[in-house]
Amino acid sequence: MAALAYSLGKREINHYFSVRSAKALALAAVLLLAACHALSRRYQGGDSCEYLLSSGRFLGENVWQPYSCMLHKYKQSEAKDCLTGQHITFIGDSRIRQLFYSFVKLINPQFKEEGNKHGNIHFEDKSSSSSPKVDFLWYPEVNGSMKQCIRSWIDGPSAKPNIIVAGAATWSIKIHNGSNEALTQYKINITSIAPLLENLARSSNVYWVLQDPVYEDMLSESRKMITNEKIDAYNEAAISILNSSFRNSKTKVKVFSAPRLIAEETIMQSSDGLHLPESSRETSAMILVNIHCNNVTKPIDGSCCQPRPPLTWIQKLAFCFFASSVIGYLILVLIRRNNHRKNKPCTDMESGEEKKTTTNSSAVSTLETLLQCLCKLGFIMSYFYLCDRANLFMKENKFYTHSSFFIPIIYILVLGIFYAENTKETKVLNREQTDEWKGWMQLVILIYHISGASTFLPVYMHIRVLVAAYLFQTGYGHFSYFWIKGDFGIYRVCQVLFRLNFLVVVLCIVMDRSYQSYYFVPLVSVWFLIIYITLALWPPIVQKKANGSCFWHFGLLLKFVFLFICIYFLAYSQGTFEKIFSIWPLSKCFELNGSIYEWWFRWKLDRYVVFYGMLFAFIYLTFQKRQALTEGKGEPLFPNKVSNTLLFISVVSFLTYSIWASSCKNKSECNEMHPSVSVVQILAFILIRNIPGYARSLYSSFFAWFGRISLELFICQYHIWLAADTKGILVLIPGNPMLNIIVSTFIFVCVAHEISQITNDLAQIVIPKDNVILLKRLLCVGFFFGGLLFLSSIQKRST
Repeated sequence: MAALAYSLGKREINHYFSVRSAKALALAAVLLLAACHALSRRYQGGDSCEYLLSSGRFLGENVWQPYSCMLHKYKQSEAKDCLTGQHITFIGDSRIRQLFYSFVKLINPQFKEEGNKHGNIHFEDKSSSSSPKVDFLWYPEVNGSMKQCIRSWIDGPSAKPNIIVAGAATWSIKIHNGSNEALTQYKINITSIAPLLENLARSSNVYWVLQDPVYEDMLSESRKMITNEKIDAYNEAAISILNSSFRNSKTKVKVFSAPRLIAEETIMQSSDGLHLPESSRETSAMILVNIHCNNVTKPIDGSCCQPRPPLTWIQKLAFCFFASSVIGYLILVLIRRNNHRKNKPCTDMESGEEKKTTTNSSAVSTLETLLQCLCKLGFIMSYFYLCDRANLFMKENKFYTHSSFFIPIIYILVLGIFYAENTKETKVLNREQTDEWKGWMQLVILIYHISGASTFLPVYMHIRVLVAAYLFQTGYGHFSYFWIKGDFGIYRVCQVLFRLNFLVVVLCIVMDRSYQSYYFVPLVSVWFLIIYITLALWPPIVQKKANGSCFWHFGLLLKFVFLFICIYFLAYSQGTFEKIFSIWPLSKCFELNGSIYEWWFRWKLDRYVVFYGMLFAFIYLTFQKRQALTEGKGEPLFPNKVSNTLLFISVVSFLTYSIWASSCKNKSECNEMHPSVSVVQILAFILIRNIPGYARSLYSSFFAWFGRISLELFICQYHIWLAADTKGILVLIPGNPMLNIIVSTFIFVCVAHEISQITNDLAQIVIPKDNVILLKRLLCVGFFFGGLLFLSSIQKRST
């Protein structure tokens, strides 16, 4: 037994040091990556606009990914609002005309490609006086005519265009039969107009579009002289002259080479070998809109050409607070070390025993633990800020493929089965089993988010069930605790709310996000309070009081009915719901972009499942109390016939829901059905997992480990695994997606585990068991959040 105890203790020590070693390795990786990215931006330039103009790759069909940043897909209303009052001019040949058409269609999709192909085309939206004006000027060659047109903007009385997009070469190649003399003349002409373009670039955005390659096999006989070799020569001439002309200038013409990269992948889809397919032109036009509009509209999923957002007062105060915590902790450590040297134990000469000085060590250790936790939290929040606000690390758009979702799912499933172990207890939904359930669900949700699988409706509907299952556990777990323990004290409420909300509140301050942005935490917090109020409301009914009494069971039934009626009423009365949550200060917590709608939608989507969890807990605990269940190790939960029947029904129900979810055609219609039917698959899973005794006796320690930090994983993914508040993917190692996922995931999991420990340690310090002290601290917290709301309101007025 002693040897066994030693081996177990050694295993725990090794595990402890392995976790510490992993976190130390993650810290070293963060510091190294941050230094590498900082040096790269310092010496190679970190202007995402340059990357957007000149680099990128296709993630999939028609999905263009610029290097290091995210491309926002602008809707018609967004593009029109951004370009209001702007004058955009495209000047060049037929390829520039195609780009003009695609650009205009972003503003007005009904605009038709018609008119004189070899003439000027004008577009102006008549819906308002300040609508954008877009022109195409037919100048197929870089010659004196183009030069005169450009000079007229400088010398003439008319206003200069705000954006100028120019480019031409293929006509020169065609008309002069690809002669070298034409190339020489092209160089002379572009040299002559370069100073004029520089002059325009002082007050306008000027872009020179490089020539796209051609698909030589499809070119007509009259265009056979337009070869990729000639096009490359013309592009090299343009780049060389424009770069040399503006080398010492603060303002310069921007070379737009991304369309050329796009064309290299798509020119084979061309109808004539010269002009690009419409999807490729749309991508180039979308890049132009991103360059001009991202800094104006500041879309979350459009990080290209967006500067770092300015720090708010609250963020500055937060950074000062964490800096003060670091300084305080270092001072305390120095003081403790000095005292330790001075107060070394001395030996009594008569007795030979060591004398130890008595100090108030408990108070010092509590303060030191508090400051240590705040120091760790401060460093972690700095990493959050660097990842998702400081533009130090890169971001990319998501792109969904079936393999990117299902292959990782199979991989983690195999890992989970490999780490199967015996449970300590064999009750239904025991702690190890619920941790396992949370763990595998959280891993699936993480894969769902990073793969962008929300675009695939069957996967989306199944993930909705997993979210509902989390809420089901909320109802089951909290009802079970209050029903069995009968503990309705304020200490329990504060402990739960602190553990749920601590990280989110800190992120709201540091990342300048609204509370509702992290929608799941407000959801579980509100449902916890609803469960608490339902059971604590007079008369409080608990298992001990209701034992064997039909009267108290009837009272609990009335509470259930009243709760269900309230849920039903609020679900179908959006106005009442919004009035309740529009009351200050609730509105500050539950509004998103000035509206309660998102909160109402999230709450309504899983409105019944917490109630079902409470009801299931009551029925299960009643059955357990009456010994109607067999929960021994290896024994089925019910008699064999009943168990087999229930298993068959559960499997059929489980598969039926999956078939229905997979056949969904419309997301809104399926979301309407989801609140009523999601419980079917949840209950089916519980019965399949718990009826067989052998299944109830095993659990996956791999999944359970992740389940114990599932909340931290869900919240942390917003900023340090994904990016742009889950809209994109964080890129720590560019150019190698697989290695990037491995490294970022390793750091992400280590950070989530550390935050879980910090939250637990702070909960023990911040939430005292003495109700008087706790109430005083709650009063201080109230003043603190009141001050934050006041500061945020001042900040909004000033901006």
